[in-house]
Amino acid sequence: MIIDTHIHIWDTNKSSYSWLSGAPELLKRTYAIDELDTARKAAGIDAGIFVQADVQMEDSFHMLDVARNTDWIKGVVSWLPLADTERTATLLEQRLLKDAYFVGVRHLIHDEKDPQWLLQPAAIESLKLLAAHHIPYDVVGVLPEHIETILKVAELVPELRMVFDHLNAPPISTGEHYGQWGNLMQAVAKNKNIYAKISGLGTVAGAAMFTAEALTPYIGFVLEHFGADRCFCGGDWPVSLLAKDYVYTWDVYKTVLSSLLSAEALQNVYAGNAIRFYDLKLD
Repeated sequence: MIIDTHIHIWDTNKSSYSWLSGAPELLKRTYAIDELDTARKAAGIDAGIFVQADVQMEDSFHMLDVARNTDWIKGVVSWLPLADTERTATLLEQRLLKDAYFVGVRHLIHDEKDPQWLLQPAAIESLKLLAAHHIPYDVVGVLPEHIETILKVAELVPELRMVFDHLNAPPISTGEHYGQWGNLMQAVAKNKNIYAKISGLGTVAGAAMFTAEALTPYIGFVLEHFGADRCFCGGDWPVSLLAKDYVYTWDVYKTVLSSLLSAEALQNVYAGNAIRFYDLKLD
């Protein structure tokens, strides 16, 4: 079984997606989940999770509605207004905690000018609410400072489960082994509540470097330090199309992982760890 833990959809009639104004032309349109059906079957993907793509609730409500009508989608990582703890609490209590498809939260911290955005008091209080309800948090970081921030978040909210989306942008394109990224990832990996998501590496590496050979050292490094029980995978469609197509993306990940892991460990990385992290119900 393989679970794609990182799928985006967006409907430009439903939400503003302000980041799209500066995005490549390929992404500047509505993406519906039906478009992925043929490719995900060809890639051997059995289940999927939607991940937020806008910093307003309309996007999250859209994903939840689509998930309810898409049998292979098993969860939604929603946005919440973490900087407004009162509103976050209200949305959790009145809407999200009642929705079986709500499995996690993310904010586009990589679009914030301050890499320590999550450390503002209101955001920390909101993260404490997530932890109290056993809701995990997806970290979309791209800078070393984002990893440093998460080290501090983990001290302030030690019970919060977190996962680094796209491995927090390892230096694949430069071939560095492993520099500041590596030192910080080693440090954060010591926290057993922090996971690593093998995803988005095509756009991190660039199309020319998006090969099994180029990715193997970095994925191997993460598996070594986080362990095969704290890593899982995501395709990052449709953003991943900026590098390669969906089937190619998964072929690369499968090639690398099968060369590094036993059959039992592989099943954990493909499905078991995500099921536990997001508390997925696959019935």
